[in-house]
Amino acid sequence: MKSVLARTTRSLQRNILAGIITIGPLFVTYLIFSFLLGTLAKAGLPVVKFLATIFPEAWLHESLLQSILAVILTLAMLFVVGRVTSLVIGRQAFSLFEAVLERLPIVAKIYTSVRQLLDSMFAKKESNQRVVLVDFPITGQKSIGFLTRTMTDSVTGEELAAVLLPNAINPTSAFLQILPIKKITDTDLTMEQAMSMIMTGGAVGPETIRFTQPALESGESTPPASSA
Repeated sequence: MKSVLARTTRSLQRNILAGIITIGPLFVTYLIFSFLLGTLAKAGLPVVKFLATIFPEAWLHESLLQSILAVILTLAMLFVVGRVTSLVIGRQAFSLFEAVLERLPIVAKIYTSVRQLLDSMFAKKESNQRVVLVDFPITGQKSIGFLTRTMTDSVTGEELAAVLLPNAINPTSAFLQILPIKKITDTDLTMEQAMSMIMTGGAVGPETIRFTQPALESGESTPPASSA
């Protein structure tokens, strides 16, 4: 009796785990899209409700259609804003808008930080931003990070790197490390591959990764011990 119960329990565990592995990615994708669509709908819903008060058609008062129209209006607004700012006049107007924001004490810090983060995340591949590995939390254990910029030590002149280390599963929180650039390990990972590994806890990723610094592979010959 006990053996039958144990086999049944193991079978249930295997099947439930297989179901989680199968449904998990779909569920996470659903949550992300639900969050994005909900945010877009919430942004455009006031305009749709205002239009519903002007035009008394019955279909404008249905909640599902209002959400769909709100998403479409928000996407259209984002397209128009992006199109306008890509033009010369639009860039000048946007620069003026940013200059106004920079005069607001608290808003300026938040806006500037978010803007720089987005610029670094969506930077072109030929720029300095790239995926790297750093020793974290202890030496010998490496974490995936995004090199966002380089700077110079004002005392020694040594080149430093600012590396953002997102937390696995929840990349909305992260650590920021400033360390000598010689202590980072460049990888051949793309931004998409790195984010996939972070979001899935390493379950999704390439088969090979550059883990060791090339300079450390060759090594430097140790000097012979001096004779007494």
